[in-house]
Amino acid sequence: MRPLESYIADQGPKPLAEGRAVASAGNPIVTETAIRIMSDGGNAADAAIAAALVQAVVEPHLTSHAGMVSCLYWDGAKGEAQQLNALGTLAPDLPPFRPINGVGGWAREGAPGPQAAIPGFMPGLAALHERYGSKSWAELCTPAVEWAERGHAVSSFEYGVNVFAAPFCTYFESGRAVFMPNGYLTPVGQVVRNPAIAVTMKRLAEKGPDYFTTGGWAKAFIAAGNELGWPVRLDHLTANPPRWQTPLRFTHRGHEIVGLAPPERQGAFCAMVLGILDHAGIDEMEPFGAYYVFTMAHALRLAEHACGFMHDPMVAGDAAAVLMDPAYHASQARLIAASKPHVDLTEHVRLTRGRAALAASGWNSASRKPPVGSCEISIVDAQGNWIQMMNTIQSGGIPGMAVDGVFMMGSHEQTSMNSHFSNFRVPGARMRNILGNTFVLKDGAPWLALGTPGNVYATVAQLLVHILDFGMDPQEASDAPRMLPLEDDYTLHVESRLSAKTVTELTSMGLLLGPMPQWDWNQGSFQMSWRDGGRLKSSADFRRTGSADAIC
Repeated sequence: MRPLESYIADQGPKPLAEGRAVASAGNPIVTETAIRIMSDGGNAADAAIAAALVQAVVEPHLTSHAGMVSCLYWDGAKGEAQQLNALGTLAPDLPPFRPINGVGGWAREGAPGPQAAIPGFMPGLAALHERYGSKSWAELCTPAVEWAERGHAVSSFEYGVNVFAAPFCTYFESGRAVFMPNGYLTPVGQVVRNPAIAVTMKRLAEKGPDYFTTGGWAKAFIAAGNELGWPVRLDHLTANPPRWQTPLRFTHRGHEIVGLAPPERQGAFCAMVLGILDHAGIDEMEPFGAYYVFTMAHALRLAEHACGFMHDPMVAGDAAAVLMDPAYHASQARLIAASKPHVDLTEHVRLTRGRAALAASGWNSASRKPPVGSCEISIVDAQGNWIQMMNTIQSGGIPGMAVDGVFMMGSHEQTSMNSHFSNFRVPGARMRNILGNTFVLKDGAPWLALGTPGNVYATVAQLLVHILDFGMDPQEASDAPRMLPLEDDYTLHVESRLSAKTVTELTSMGLLLGPMPQWDWNQGSFQMSWRDGGRLKSSADFRRTGSADAIC
């Protein structure tokens, strides 16, 4: 048995994995779990279920058994893709409930804190198991039970996230029991255990996934909410089951891209950004040169605003079809080109902003955002089944609380038109979100699967451009610099690896650069799998602490 500290991974370059079946996840323990399940005869769905259950045990700072699940699944036997939407939901007959509003980074910005929501994680895994699973539920829970009992060694990345999130995560005594079991955050390299979640995982294995929707955990969840003043009922937990959907498809550079359909934004968002870049003449652009950066920054901004018109199809019309219209892309490309300055604005930047090229304040994401967390899993089995899954602490549970060892974040749903997470309180409706599970097909079958946590809406489109337009291999594309959409004050936050020439030219166009770290952990941490000839490859992004592995 490996020593626990040997599972600690650092940020930085990660080795590729190659074999007949592959897995990549944001934690080496999770990757090992997926490979173990496939080695024992399980398929990609089995591996993803077991991996997600383990991930919520060993990464409570990023994901939760009371959070949510989203995935694309490619059925190798049928040759078809399905989308699973198992986000947390909002009870249509209850107003927003925020038990700890005013704690955390959002309070300084005047934004409301997370609100309580109905968990989607366990119903989602149950739906995936019912449709595609081949192993028993109890067998898939076994690794989660084992890791809950063993505990895990804290990495420097986990410790840093916990320091940032501590005001929120330790507001309630139940949260302190998870993150400060000895009265303080567990130091790097030491083992942290959560005895309560070990008991919960054993009961989950015995009782099945209904334990979280109608059984003992569900009843404890309802009691905790009611005690705080949230009048949630047991029937709310099963009123809006996971939704299977046909994913959204579009073509680009001779490939078919399969993305998440509405109410998810990502498929239409990527189609719009890639379409704008195509009409803007990306073939003639220097990769990461000034005109590419200028155009991409504006395209991301336009797509972010346009996606505010997209809602759940059961509530509103098909805005995605408009956003994916090539004629619309052409007009947006012309708009960007017309906005490009034809005089040198370097002196304007100096006079109005105080410093040319670089923003004086720099990039401080911690001062702007509430605690958030997500995990991506990419798996391909030897039978040709592919799954790209996100599981996350967001979108479910009672903010800041832990129930029977399961820590919860709640939902960041807002009512503004351009908020990333938005929903109308209508029975059966699901919220708009920014998840990024994506397949790229070649010859009618997946060639590439990718997804990421960390500013998903902006980073997935950029990675597709790096691979499909710039011709980079997936590993090289994963390492390339990324940016956020251009802001209202013409500041562009970007990883600080642009050339001096590009920085100078962007300044002359009137842009002020807000430098991020060279590899910013909020700028996407891709877990990817792809075909290379007759073999499969998989990788984990440099920006976080994951790993990839294979069955040879």
